[in-house]
Amino acid sequence: MELTTLDWAIVAGYFALALGIGLWASRDAGKSAKSFFLAGRNMPWWLLGISMVATTFSTDTPNLVTGLVREQGVSGNWGWWAFLLTGMLTAFVYAKLWHRSGVLTDIEFYELRYGGKPAAVLRGFRALYLGLVFNVLVMGTVSLAAIKLGGILMGWPGWLTLSITGLITLSYSALGGLRAVILTDLVQFVLAMIGSIWACVYILDLEAIGGLSQLLAHSEVATKTAMLPDMHDASQWVPILLVPLAVQWWASYYPGAEPGGGGYIAQRMFSAKDESHAMGATLLFNVAHYALRPWPWILIALASIVVFPELSDLQAAFPEIPADKLGHDLAYPAMLSLLPPGLLGLVAASLLAAFMSTMSTQLNLGASYLVNDFWVRFIRPDATDREQVAAGRVTTILSLILGSGLGLLLTDAGQAFNLLLLIGAGTGGLFILRWFWWRINAWTELVAMAGSLLVAGYFTFVHDHITDTVWASHEKLVWGALITTSIWIIGTWLTPPESEDTLRRFVAKVQPGGPGWKRYSDGVQTGSGWAVPRGVLSMLIGSAGVYAALFAVGSWLYDDRTTAWLLSGVVVISVVTIVRLNRPRA
Repeated sequence: MELTTLDWAIVAGYFALALGIGLWASRDAGKSAKSFFLAGRNMPWWLLGISMVATTFSTDTPNLVTGLVREQGVSGNWGWWAFLLTGMLTAFVYAKLWHRSGVLTDIEFYELRYGGKPAAVLRGFRALYLGLVFNVLVMGTVSLAAIKLGGILMGWPGWLTLSITGLITLSYSALGGLRAVILTDLVQFVLAMIGSIWACVYILDLEAIGGLSQLLAHSEVATKTAMLPDMHDASQWVPILLVPLAVQWWASYYPGAEPGGGGYIAQRMFSAKDESHAMGATLLFNVAHYALRPWPWILIALASIVVFPELSDLQAAFPEIPADKLGHDLAYPAMLSLLPPGLLGLVAASLLAAFMSTMSTQLNLGASYLVNDFWVRFIRPDATDREQVAAGRVTTILSLILGSGLGLLLTDAGQAFNLLLLIGAGTGGLFILRWFWWRINAWTELVAMAGSLLVAGYFTFVHDHITDTVWASHEKLVWGALITTSIWIIGTWLTPPESEDTLRRFVAKVQPGGPGWKRYSDGVQTGSGWAVPRGVLSMLIGSAGVYAALFAVGSWLYDDRTTAWLLSGVVVISVVTIVRLNRPRA
């Protein structure tokens, strides 16, 4: 398989468009730090929602889904489907609070919520940790997927794939800031949806597949199609369904699904015109990300079981792929190699765009942490807007080099996914409760971070070597979450609370409401009562509606019409109820 002139023209066309957007957006990006890092705080909800969806979809996402489907079946996707609960809670509860805070980054929030030297230390450490360590790990993960894509579809070595895409990403990210990132996200989303659906239709029509019905009837595929794990087998439903829904969604800090909102989701909310736009963007993101997008990837993954049933088949078909990059996640780009000229170029461009979209977001976000929350806060507090933008561009270059270098060292998308989950396990409850429980303090967060890193390091590098029992990843996640949560709760009670002035200042600005702030809410105007109970109810109903939409699509594809109609009815009821619950009150 080789890309034709038409394919290369499509890929080159996207590269030129991305650069053009960066040049256009650069007119405003250099005016101030707010323009560079938050696009002027005037973005509409629909554009921000699409940007969230595009950023969450990187080249590694369909690879990860393919690996899960091939190894665990369709139900294996509950590992990330469960994060819908986090996303809907953010949409209905935290979006308005984040926008009200008025901060430039979610790390700046620490010195709004907490006070004194512990808050400053927390902000500085968190800026370096998220801006360099965590951010680089995320970029390394998506770089790994880009390496595999470039190797199969274009025959490029990993360093060449990352060099070309990295330079273009760096150009528009450094020139245009977040505005350029958001606008290229829009283009990427359109390309990705057209490319994935068209590719799915073409692949299902291949002679080797014989259409959707024949695919689903295939003996090896039929055992993988269930959307729920075998509920009679605890070894199946406990790790695949119970742990994600009972623990993972609230306990783990994962990019794009941070409990209470955070990272680039928070950055998009800060960029919104107002609170309602922040909420609408987050809601659109969750609906599109979980209900609209997964099925083309899932069907291509199922088709790959017919074409490349074993890893040895992938290795035989693509002998040039290094042995340390060979995994089930490789099957997705392998299936794309079967596409015809033109369509292949469109899909290749969309996947490269997905990679560049995620990288550009992480670059801008990481730069905002390193500049706003470390350099300006501790080294150059009197830096001008021009100097802050220049520093943002320098740190963007540094982050790209580190992230790309890590991508050359990683081997499997699932490997990095599990590591990210484990590193953040146990901290999620803190990020949810700190908005509503006055007793949580800066020391709580410092203890939680240290405990999470130590626990993750122990379970990753020590436990299996010093004990007779090797624990599965879900067992490590549960124990890691329980231990880390216990550590920060104990740490909260052993350390002094924040000052009354700090807590009153936070309540006056953010207006979180609720019994946890009653003693600090005197004289604070909170509108028409505490909105959180209604928000939590909306989150539960909204989650049920999105899950129903996800499974309704699956049921239509599986030709299970009775279930499809019932689930479609649940979707309609959920939408009507959500609208009534969140209707503006006089």
